[in-house]
Amino acid sequence: MKRFFSSHYSLMALIFVVVAAMVLTGCANKETVTECLKGHTYGFWGGLWHGIIAPIDLIAMLWRDDVSVFAPNNNGAWYAFGFILGSGGWGFLGGHRASKKFK
Repeated sequence: MKRFFSSHYSLMALIFVVVAAMVLTGCANKETVTECLKGHTYGFWGGLWHGIIAPIDLIAMLWRDDVSVFAPNNNGAWYAFGFILGSGGWGFLGGHRASKKFK
């Protein structure tokens, strides 16, 4: 019986946190990006470059408002594919080499 109540309270706490997060994120300001969408549209090569310099951009955007990790004016899937490859494939490319080290 005690196990039922503890799991019941943890489920209720999780539901409360999720609902609170949804309510609080609904209060966020709406950002206008029309100025960002003018000019050069970034494709695969731009995404590749932005993926390579993403750690530097992540640090720089803490101090500057005009720096972004991901370009809002991109052509979609090709930019995202280049970004993932440039950022190291998120472990897809290094996983094979890492498994050989431990054998």
